[in-house]
This record gives sequence, C-alpha cells and structure tokens, in this order.
Amino acid sequence: MAGRIPQSFINELIDRADIVDVIERRMTLKKTGKNYSGLCPFHDEKTPSFSVSPDKQFFHCFGCQESGTALGFVMKFERLEFPEAVETLARELGLEVPREQVRSERRVDPSIYDVLAKAERFYRSCLRDNETAIGYLKSRGLTGEVARDFGIGYAPEGWQVLKPGLANVTEKNLLDAGLAIKNEKGRVYDRFRDRVMFPIKDTRGRVIAFGGRTMRSEDGPKYLNSPETDVFHKSNELYGLYEARKALRQIDRLIVVEGYMDVVALAQFGIANAVATLGTATGTAHFNKLYRYTDEVVCCFDGDQAGRQAAWKALDNALPALNENRLLKFVFLEDGEDPDSLVRKLGMDAFNERIQKAQGALDFLLQRLSSGLDLDSFDGQVRLAGLAEPYIEKLPMGLLRDRVRERVGEITKGGLAPSRSNVSKNAQPARANGRSKVSERLLTILVKHPSFWHLVEQDLRQTFLKDGVEDLELRAFVQYLDANPETDTEELLIRFAQDEYWATMLPTLAGKSLEIDDVALKQELPELVQIAIKQAKDKKRKEALQNLKSSADPEAFKRYWSERE
Repeated sequence: MAGRIPQSFINELIDRADIVDVIERRMTLKKTGKNYSGLCPFHDEKTPSFSVSPDKQFFHCFGCQESGTALGFVMKFERLEFPEAVETLARELGLEVPREQVRSERRVDPSIYDVLAKAERFYRSCLRDNETAIGYLKSRGLTGEVARDFGIGYAPEGWQVLKPGLANVTEKNLLDAGLAIKNEKGRVYDRFRDRVMFPIKDTRGRVIAFGGRTMRSEDGPKYLNSPETDVFHKSNELYGLYEARKALRQIDRLIVVEGYMDVVALAQFGIANAVATLGTATGTAHFNKLYRYTDEVVCCFDGDQAGRQAAWKALDNALPALNENRLLKFVFLEDGEDPDSLVRKLGMDAFNERIQKAQGALDFLLQRLSSGLDLDSFDGQVRLAGLAEPYIEKLPMGLLRDRVRERVGEITKGGLAPSRSNVSKNAQPARANGRSKVSERLLTILVKHPSFWHLVEQDLRQTFLKDGVEDLELRAFVQYLDANPETDTEELLIRFAQDEYWATMLPTLAGKSLEIDDVALKQELPELVQIAIKQAKDKKRKEALQNLKSSADPEAFKRYWSERE
C-alpha cells in the first residue's frame, strides 16, 4: 500500500479538472444554453436527460439520478475504484498523485508484489513441464487459452522448491507473501506443493495471493488459499473480478459462484462475468465492491440445505449495500451440479437463461420468512411483521426500504409500522436549524473524515444508531458510513448529491475548519457520540415525564419517581 491520497490533493484535482473536458473525452455532449447535454451513459435512453454544468462543475441525469463531480464521473464511467479514478484523472491533467503515511497505518513492503509476480511466472513455467497437471486440466475440459488468460500454473512436489526457482528472493520474502510456512522448529517450507495454482489478482491486475487445487481427493483439502498478508485480505477480494473487467467494457451483471474452476469454466464458454469468493461467505464488503462495477449481482449456489444457508447469509450481508438501483438475485442448482458442470451440459445460452430467470433477493427474503406461517391468520401476519422488521432496518433509508415495508404491510394487512421516512414533514425532527451543536460537530467531523467512524467501538456505534439519534438525515448518513467503511469525502458528496438537503449541507460542512489535529479529533469523536446518546435518553425521559404530568393518573406519576429513586 503506497499510503493514503491527501484530501487536499483530491480537492485540488476536482478544482483543476474541467468537467466538460473530462466528460467530452468519453462521450458526446451538445451545448444547450449555459449547460451541456447528452445521452446518459449510465442507463438506456433515446432522449437526452444527462446534463453537465460548467458553472457548478457538476453532472446530473434527470432520468437515473446519477450525479457528481468530474472525479465521480470517471469512477462511474470507467468502473474504477476511488484511488484508480484519482490516478486516471491526475494523469489526464499531468499531475502526480502524492501519498501520505497515516501514523497507525502499517507500511506495506512493495517487494511483496514483485515476489508474487515471480511466483506466478514460476508456477506457469512448471505447468508447461508437468504432464500430470496438464492432463488434469484437460480432464476438466479447460483449454490452453483459458489457462493462459487466467495465469493458471502448477506448484511442484517438494518441500523447498520455490526459493531456488525464484531469483533474489529470501525466506522472509516468501513468508511475507504467504508462499511459505515456518514450523515450530524454525524450518521454512513451501505452502503449496503438487497443486494446480490459480493466481488471485487485485483490481489493478497485481497478483496478491494464490489458490491451489489438489488433483487427487486424498491429498488434503480440495482448495488451499494463501493466508492473510499485508496485500491480501480475503474478506475484501473476489477471484476473477480483474479478468471480468479486462474482458468486458460494460458489465451488465456479475455472477457470484463458489469456486475458481467455476469462474474459469464459465469464461471458457463465453461467460466472462463470473467471480468467486475466496473460501469465505459473501460479505458486505464483497457486495460493496461488486456494486462498484455493476447494478445487478446474481449469486449462484447449490440447491441443497448448505447452499440455501449460504444464500441466506449472503442476502443478510447484502442488505446494507442494496438500494432501488441495485438488483440482487439468486439461482439454486440441482443436487450434484455446479456452474462448471452445468455450463458444459447446457451450453452458454441455456445457462444464461437460467441466470436471467433468477429469483429476486427480496422475494427470497419474504418467501423464507413466510415459510411455515399461516398468513391468513392474525398471528401469522404479526409473526411475519416481527420477523421482517430487523431485515428491513438493515436496508439503507430510501425508496427500496419504503417499498419493502409497504409490501410486508400488504401481506400482513397493515401489521408493520409505517417507515419513519414516510412520516409527514411536520412530524420530523427539525433540520439543520434544530440540530444540536453536538450533532453538528459530530456530522462535520464525519463529513471531513468518514474513516474515523469505524475507529469508534462497534457497540457504541450501534447504540448511537439505535438510541442516540432522532435526526433522520443524520441517521441515514451514519448508516451509510456504517455499511461503507472505505468511503471518503468525495464519495459522500457524490452519493448524497441527488438529495436537495445534503447537496447544500455536505459541501458546506466539508469546507468548515475543525481547528484541531486528527489525533485530537479521533479522541473527540467517541466523546461526542456518548454525549449524543445521553442527550437523546434525557430527552426521552423528559418527554415521558411530561406525558405522566399531563395524564389523569397521579399514581403513575408517583411510580415513575419511585422507580427513578
């Protein structure tokens, strides 16, 4: 990791970029009065609804509601992650991207990437000379071309083959890269032995880890993955994502499967949009990454009990990442089938037809929750409403959450409370002019330093979301931070730009001075959260007391004070 990009440089980059020039390099714009317009590149349309304002240096689509700055456009149009988009735009402007080291951030040795790249080349050369491994891949129906495209190789037998095969590589290099193991006696030996090797790449195409598959069932676990290292965190990575981006200019959907061989086999049959998790459940971080590159994700699982449990866990993890523009679907395969075997049996067209007929995630959610309930009875309706509520609360505030809540209300005949976002404007807490100084300060810190939110202890964050904030806008903002730990100020400005309230508020807060350094801010933030929680509880107690005073039951008023004492 080269270090964090300074926020000051990001601001300078946005200031120096001419949004019209940046966008015109990628699509056709036409001058229309003070602004420019064109066909939106983010959804299909015949009449232009995409507008670019040179005065505001902002784009907005009145059809799909996408909006943002020049940097945001590059991210969305090129399907790039934030650091890549910064580098791309900086390159176009002839600027060099500076990096700063965060005190708590451990510096990554860049030589790890070099060692892993050498290992990939070594494993590929070993595959060419090993008839057994070649025969295994042929028996699985893989061609030489697809093996080349995915960099598939072979780790030879032997305990210490890798170090002699790589030039200028030490035992420490191999250990740091996850390619070797040191036992309790201090002996260092190769982690991967006699396995077909699948290099795992990050979105820049750098090798960050390996997955090794045994060719014989008796030779230990079927798959052996690299351990966690400074460059490899399996809960954030997806096998095949780099190859999918390389093969497809526009990714209409991504298919999540369970194994490397599934990804490679589908690619061989012309289905280049499959990815796989790396021995872990599909988590929220995976979904956040997937939705950077597409608006539709289809999870393809076995149809047995284990597969449906995996789907349920994936759905639970996906809820915070969903919105009205993001689709999640599930396909369940017959017993004994996997995507590899199914695509060989059915062919590309029939397999794609299965994917297109996938079950919607929220239909799956309600179907699963309703299982075994008598929805014609009052008890069954109330039970479903109670079961659905925690899952609905995990959805970000907005249209999708409201529609799901309405659907459950229809099924339960009104058994689910209306969404807070549907309460009339007059019943909502006051906006900025009614926000406490504590909330205002807390919000300003989080706008300028979103990553600080996850430095607050999780229990305190959850208590704040549950009991510490009544301000609907602040709650939605913090929920977004909670579900997107890697977000930054620029992404926040883009994400909330379509909201009339936030579009004005966030740039104002982002420009405020916080007056103290980052170390002090990190200490101040949890204190503010605790104060906000206390203020909210005090307010509720005052309201409860006021209600008791105004009630006609003096005994209840006495009981309140006796309980307090």
